[in-house]
Amino acid sequence: MNVIGSRPDGWWRDRTGAMRRLAAQVDRWAPHVDDDVVLVLDGDPRDLGVVDHVRVVWAPGARNAADHRIVDLVSETDDPTTVRVITSDRELADRVRALGASVTGSGSFRTDLSEGDSSGA
Repeated sequence: MNVIGSRPDGWWRDRTGAMRRLAAQVDRWAPHVDDDVVLVLDGDPRDLGVVDHVRVVWAPGARNAADHRIVDLVSETDDPTTVRVITSDRELADRVRALGASVTGSGSFRTDLSEGDSSGA
């Protein structure tokens, strides 16, 4: 959610819409990278529309449920040094770095997405 929250565009008025927009943008970006892309979102599953190139993982539960799920996913990976986590949450960044993953800030990632996305989503 901190990727969504990195752009103060009123996302909090329509969380599902914000998730749908991010999922669509990441889905357009994903075919251009040589990595499996996983999008972890807080809450119960919602309709995100068509998402073909991204695996969406839902993290229902208490606050920071997605952070805990991301740490679980990194720790379940055979080689966490091959994983890049997108976050601006310092605690989450520290936790996944301790496992060997690299971290890219949310703002930098949003810039990368925007540069590769002519739709302006």
